[in-house]
Amino acid sequence: MQIIGVLLGLALSLVSASAQANIYGYVDEQGIAHLATEKIDARYKLFARGDALRPSSPLAISAERRELLRHLARHPNLKKFEPLLKAAGNEFAVDSALLKAVMAAESGFDPDATSPKGAIGLMQVMPTTAERYGLRGDSRKTLEEKLSDPKTNIRLGARYLRDLQRMFPDQQDLVLASYNAGEGAVQKYNNTVPPYPETRNYVELVTQIYQWYQPRAATPSLRTKVFSTGVKSKRLSMTIPATSTRESKLD
Repeated sequence: MQIIGVLLGLALSLVSASAQANIYGYVDEQGIAHLATEKIDARYKLFARGDALRPSSPLAISAERRELLRHLARHPNLKKFEPLLKAAGNEFAVDSALLKAVMAAESGFDPDATSPKGAIGLMQVMPTTAERYGLRGDSRKTLEEKLSDPKTNIRLGARYLRDLQRMFPDQQDLVLASYNAGEGAVQKYNNTVPPYPETRNYVELVTQIYQWYQPRAATPSLRTKVFSTGVKSKRLSMTIPATSTRESKLD
């Protein structure tokens, strides 16, 4: 089955205890797909609902949702980096679907993406995290230049996720929260998701995208549970380039 068909089926079969996990989006005139965890303005249409959305739901597959799924499934850089994602996933025993979801949310598949805080590349790895794993600059390339290399960046992101999964086994919400805010922040709040609006929305968004990228036959487990904030959080929008690489935006 074509991947777009798989994603359509997954998006319509998502079941979550949290309405906070709704995903809205639209594709603009430049072909850029925009996603957010709330309806920011009239352009945003309901893309995937977190509460009891089933194939028999009266919510039809709209043209907007088809277009968004198409962009998520067919982004050229997703196919380009697929071998690196699979290799890193196998090396560090991290689900490649999770790596894809984190990459989508972190960089929009843009290898040149940088954040105001200094995170670099496809997986938005901080230089301090890279140094923790032994990456160093030398006379030929700086640490930042080395970290911009897609293979190096994906491996470090996967290795960090592997270590977070060991730290918080079967608690994907804490793994994702740590990737976004740092494991220190999670530990500070007694191993719970920190009360940071961006982090809570990040966990919800990545969890939804992760489920879209999983094979249809995958069975939900503790590792794929949807995190519920229990409170309305600040919006988190994400721009996914459709045919060109542009920096993703987290507002």
